[in-house]
Amino acid sequence: MRWTVRLRLTLLYSGLFLAAAVLLAALIYFLVEYSPFPGRPIAPVAPGDGGPPVGTPRIEGQQAETLRRLLVNSVIALVVMAFASAFLGWLMAGRVLRPLGDMTATVRRITADRLDRRLAASGPDDELKELADTFDELLDRLEAAFSAQRRFVANASHELRTPLTLQQAMIEVALADPEIDAESLRAVLERLLVAGQQQERLIEALLTLARSQQGTHRREPFDLAAITQQAVGQRGDPGLRVESELRPAPGVGDRDLVERLVGNLLDNAVRHNVRGGWIMVATGVTAGRPALRVSNSGPVIPPDQVGTLLKPFQRLEGGRRATGEGVGLGLSIVAAIVEAHHGTLEARALAEGGLEVTVVLGVAGSGPRTG
Repeated sequence: MRWTVRLRLTLLYSGLFLAAAVLLAALIYFLVEYSPFPGRPIAPVAPGDGGPPVGTPRIEGQQAETLRRLLVNSVIALVVMAFASAFLGWLMAGRVLRPLGDMTATVRRITADRLDRRLAASGPDDELKELADTFDELLDRLEAAFSAQRRFVANASHELRTPLTLQQAMIEVALADPEIDAESLRAVLERLLVAGQQQERLIEALLTLARSQQGTHRREPFDLAAITQQAVGQRGDPGLRVESELRPAPGVGDRDLVERLVGNLLDNAVRHNVRGGWIMVATGVTAGRPALRVSNSGPVIPPDQVGTLLKPFQRLEGGRRATGEGVGLGLSIVAAIVEAHHGTLEARALAEGGLEVTVVLGVAGSGPRTG
C-alpha cells in the first residue's frame, strides 16, 4: 500500500474529526450525568396518588436506561460520522491536491525538445501556485540555456566551416607544390595566422553572445559613464572626431557584459564610419535607469533594414573597415546583453548617413551579488 499525500491527508482529517467527535460525545455524556445545571425538581408523589415516589428504584432505573441509550446512540453516530469524515476527507484531499496532479501530468510531457510547456497554475495565490510559478521560472532559465546552446552550435558550425575549409585548401596547395620556396611558404603561414585570429575573434564573440542570451548571474554596481569614458580612451581613432557628454549613470548588473556592450557599440561606430567622420557618445539617467547613446556618421542605411543589423552575422558593407575585421555579431551581442538586463534598445538610421543606438538598461536578473 502506497502512503500517498492524499491518503495521509485523509487519515489526518479523519483522525482529527474522530478525536473531536469522541470528545464531544464524552462531554455530552458527562453533562447529562453530572449536569451543573439541574432541571426542575419533580414533585413527590404520594403512594396513594397512583405513582411511585421520587427516588424509588424504578425512577433510578429509567435514568440509567436513558444514559445507556444515549451512550449507545452516541457510539453509533460516532461510527457513522467516522466513515462520513473519512469519505469527505478523501474528497477534500483530492480537491486540494488536484493542482499537483495537473502539474505532474504537465511535467511528464516536458522534454528537452519541448521546454516551451508551462504549468501556468491558476487559482488562489497559495503555496501550490507559488511552487508552480517557481517551476515555470526554472523552465524559463532552462529553455534560455538550451536555446543559447543550440544557437551557439548552429552559428559556430555555420561560420567556422568556410574558413576551416579555406585553411585546409591553402595547406593542401602548399604541400602539393614540390617547388614551393620559403617566401611562398611564409606567405601561406601569414594568411593562416590571419585566418586563425579571425576565427578566434569569432569564437570569442559567439561565446559572449551565448553567455548574454543565458541571462545574467552577477549583480554589482557600476557607473555607465565611467565604463564609457574608459572605452572611449581605449578606442581612439585619429581619423574620426569623437565628442562625448558623459553624465553619471549608476546601475546594477553584470559589469563585464556592460563593458562588452559599450565596447561593441563603439567598435561598430568606428568600423562602419567614413573617413573624416564623427562619433557622438552620451550617458545619463532615463526614468531612473542608466542610459547610453552612441551616434556615428557613415553610409546611408535604409530605415527598413535597421532591424536586421541586430541579428547575428548581419554586417553593413561600405564602411571603412566593414569587410576586414567584423564578424557580424557586434550589435546582436549588444541586443542580447540589453535583454539580459531587462532594458530597451532603439536603433535609428540617420538621414545624413550613419546610425544612432540608444540603450537603457534595467535591473539584471536574479542571482548572487558579487563584487
